[in-house]
Amino acid sequence: MTDAAGALPEDLPAVREALVEWYEAGHREFPWRETEDPYRILVSEVMSQQTQLGRVETAWREFLEEWPTVEALAAADRADVVGFWTEHSLGYNNRARYLHEAATQVLEDHDGAFPRSPEGLEELMGVGPYTADAVASFAFNEGGAVVDTNVERVLYRAFDTEDDADDFEDVAAELMPAGESRIWNNAIMELGGVACGKTPRCDEEGCPWRGWCHAYATGDFTAPDVPTQPSFEGSRRQMRGRVVSALTEYGELTLDELGPRVRVDYAPDGEYGRTWLRELAGDLSADGLLEMSERDGETVVRLQE
Repeated sequence: MTDAAGALPEDLPAVREALVEWYEAGHREFPWRETEDPYRILVSEVMSQQTQLGRVETAWREFLEEWPTVEALAAADRADVVGFWTEHSLGYNNRARYLHEAATQVLEDHDGAFPRSPEGLEELMGVGPYTADAVASFAFNEGGAVVDTNVERVLYRAFDTEDDADDFEDVAAELMPAGESRIWNNAIMELGGVACGKTPRCDEEGCPWRGWCHAYATGDFTAPDVPTQPSFEGSRRQMRGRVVSALTEYGELTLDELGPRVRVDYAPDGEYGRTWLRELAGDLSADGLLEMSERDGETVVRLQE
C-alpha cells in the first residue's frame, strides 16, 4: 500500500479549494447532476459504463419516462427492460438484468428505500465498489472517493501516482475532503473528462492543478490509458503556443514574468530559464510573431503589432 500523503502536495487545502472553485465556476450540465434520487442516479451510473455520455442522456430520459420509479422498474417485465437496453445500444444486456434485479432487491430487502452506505449498496445486484461510492456520494453525500479511468489518469499525471489500483485508491481517499463526497467526486471526474482527457486541454480548460501537476511541469502526459505520449505534449510547438497565449492575455512581459506562465518549473538560471526562454522568444521573433526589446537591463517581449 502506498503512503498516500507522500504522493500529494503539502498544501492540500489549496489543492482541494482550487478544484472545487473550478468546478463550481462552470461544468457540464447533465440531468443526473440535478437530482439526489438514488434510483435515477443508479440508472445513470449503470448506463454510463463504457457508453458515451451524449448517448446516455437521451436513453436515461426515455428509460425514466418508461419506468420513473424503482417500484415501476421492479414491476416491469424483464424482457422489456433488456429490449430497451438493446434498442439504445447501451452495452452488455446483463446490466439491464442486474438493474431490474437491484430494483426488486430494494423493494423486497429494503422496504423500497435505497441503502445509504457504499457497503449497503454493494449488496445490490450488479453494483460494484465504484458504482456504490458514486451512488452514495451523489445521492446521499456519504460515499468514498470514486476511482474510474478518468480519475486514475488525473492522479497519475498530477501527482505521479503509481499505476496500481491500491495506490490510486489510497491517493484518491487522502485527497478527498471529509464529508464532501458529492461535490468532490463530481469535480475530479469533471477534471478528468474535460481538462485531463487522453489529449489534455490544460490551458484551454484552465486546469486548476497546473501549479501542482507533475505532467504539466514535465510535459509528459502519458497515463495508464495513454500508453504513448502525444507528440505535441511537452514539445517546443506547445511552449511557443503558451508564449503567445500569455502575451495575448498580458500584453507585454519580461522574461521572468513570462517564464512561469509558460512552464511551472521555470527558474531564471535553471534548465528551463532565461536562456531557454530567450531562444524560444527569438524563434517567435524571427517568425514575425513577437517583438523583443531591452528595458532597464531586462528583456521585454510583446506580440508583433
